[in-house]
Amino acid sequence: MEIESKQQILERRKEIEKELLEMLEETKSDFGLEDIKKIIYNEEGQDDLTQVISMFDTGQGAAELQNVLELVNDAWNYFPHKVIGGLSPAEKLLEYQQRHQQQELLKTRR
Repeated sequence: MEIESKQQILERRKEIEKELLEMLEETKSDFGLEDIKKIIYNEEGQDDLTQVISMFDTGQGAAELQNVLELVNDAWNYFPHKVIGGLSPAEKLLEYQQRHQQQELLKTRR
């Protein structure tokens, strides 16, 4: 996951929201985008990820399941989580990268 800016994260989050809404409609799911966001935000473990995946379960084939897994994984990485201070894993990674770059820059100036 190559992340360059907060803006890039927000743009990708919007794309994921659109894709999730399309998939919810295609699978005729009883759940909505806010249900997914709520589960991800309040996640407490692996069962929560499984719960989101099950929202799209229509007994589809392997190819469709792969699409669901990829999209849910992206949502998990780009939507905020309460346990990491309301940030997404992508935002946390960006924070780390920026901090690491600053430390490297300081080392080269010594």
